[in-house]
Parts: sequence; C-alpha cells; structure tokens
Amino acid sequence: MENQVVLITGAARRVGAVIARTLHARGMNIVLHYRASRGEAEALRDQLNAIRPGSAIAHACDLHHTTALEALIEASLQGWGRLDALVNNASTFYPTPVGEITETQWDDLVGTNLKAPLFLSQAAAPHLKKTA
Repeated sequence: MENQVVLITGAARRVGAVIARTLHARGMNIVLHYRASRGEAEALRDQLNAIRPGSAIAHACDLHHTTALEALIEASLQGWGRLDALVNNASTFYPTPVGEITETQWDDLVGTNLKAPLFLSQAAAPHLKKTA
C-alpha cells in the first residue's frame, strides 16, 4: 500500500475519517472528499500531512452532480499522477420514521447512496485499471 493513492468519499467525518487515518497509517496517500464538511476535511488533511508531509489533499464535490465527478477524479490524479483505490463511503441518511419520508429526502438518499457510487466508480475505472 506504500505510496498508493486512495480517494475516499465522505472522508471528513465519522467512518470516512477512520478509513482515511487507517489507510494513511499503512502508507497510502489520501484524497479526502467532502461536500459540506470543509473545516473537518481540511483539519484532517492537515493532521495527516503533519504525520507525513504531502500525503493528503482535500477536495469538495457535490456527488449529486455527475458532471462534477470527473473533476474529483482529476483532482486525485493531479496530486500524485495516479489513482489506485476508490472507497465509496459518502452517504446521506435521515432518521425519519416510515410514513414521513419526503420525495426530496428519497431523491437525496438515492443520489448519494446509489447513483453517485456507480457513476464515480465508472469515472475512476480507467485510472484504476492502469494501476491494477
């Protein structure tokens, strides 16, 4: 895993941040994706870079916009010229009882939890194949 590059979606907080710290500790370079958690993503980036300089970058992207996914992949490539792994961790959840879920919430859930991972994986696939 030494010097491999991983893009982790939803990496600023919770499970994503734990994944980032774990893979970083194993020698990987980390692309921290975030949508709205800029402060947390930048703080984590700074923590990782304090441990190993130049080993982490943070990049904002709204995964609902499939046209923006290629820019997220490009940001990963600009950092180290390669992409070795993708962790589709970003998720949306609403602690809402059945019967009270709105269509807007459902569309957001499907967009983040189903549509985005598929299209991001598709955008990353040609680059991942190069390093497989």
